[in-house]
Amino acid sequence: MGSSNAPILITGASQRVGLHCALCLLDAGQPLIVSYRREREGLATLRERGAICLPADFADEAGILTFIEQVKDHTDSLRAIIHNASDWISEAPGHEAEAFRQLFSVHMLAPYLINLHCAPLLERSQPADIIHISDDVARKGSARRIAYSASKAGLDNLTLSFAARFAPAIKVNTIAPALVMFNAEDDADYRARTLAKSALGIEPGPDVIYQGIRYLLDNPYVTGTTLTVNGGRHLK
Repeated sequence: MGSSNAPILITGASQRVGLHCALCLLDAGQPLIVSYRREREGLATLRERGAICLPADFADEAGILTFIEQVKDHTDSLRAIIHNASDWISEAPGHEAEAFRQLFSVHMLAPYLINLHCAPLLERSQPADIIHISDDVARKGSARRIAYSASKAGLDNLTLSFAARFAPAIKVNTIAPALVMFNAEDDADYRARTLAKSALGIEPGPDVIYQGIRYLLDNPYVTGTTLTVNGGRHLK
C-alpha cells in the first residue's frame, strides 16, 4: 500500500485492534492522527512514531465538534477517516436510555458529524476514503445487546448514505468483524463457546482488520459495501 502525505485519521486507536492498525499504517510510512478517550500505554509508542494523538470525548455533540476543530488545527487534508472508536456498555435496568444515548453518540453521531465536517479535508486528497468499523452482530441483532447492535446497524446505513452523497470523490465502506481477539480475562469455556460460533473456529488476531483496511484503501472500485470479517459465522 502506498503512503500519502495527507494523514489518515483513526478514532479509538489507543489499544487492541485500533492500535495494531495504526502501527501497521505507520510501518507503511503513512502519517496519522489518532483519537483516544483515556491515556493508555500504546499512545506512547504512537507518539514516538510520529502520530498526532488527540484526546476526544464522543459522548455528546459538544465533545465531537471540539475534536473536529482539533483535527482541522493540525491538517488541511486527510487521506482517509477510519471510524474505529466504539463502546461496549450494558443496558442495565433503569439505565437503558442512558446506554442507548451513549452508544448512539459514539457509533453514529460521531461518525456522522466527523464525516460531514471533514469532507472538505478528504476532498483535498485523491484517493480519499471513509471506513466505518461496525460489527457482525448488526447482521442479525442481539437479544442481550439491543442498543449496541442497533447503533452498529445505524452505522452500516450511514455507509450507504455517505457513499451515495460523496461519490465519486470519496469512497465509503464498512468492515464488520466478529471475534478478532479475546481479552486476557476470557476463560477457557467462553473461548471454546465463542470459537464454535464460526465455521473457521479460530481467533485470527487484529491483522485481519488491517488487511481489510488495506484492501479498501487500495481498491478504487469499491464503495457503499460491507466487508464481513467473521470467520463464517453466517454459515453456522
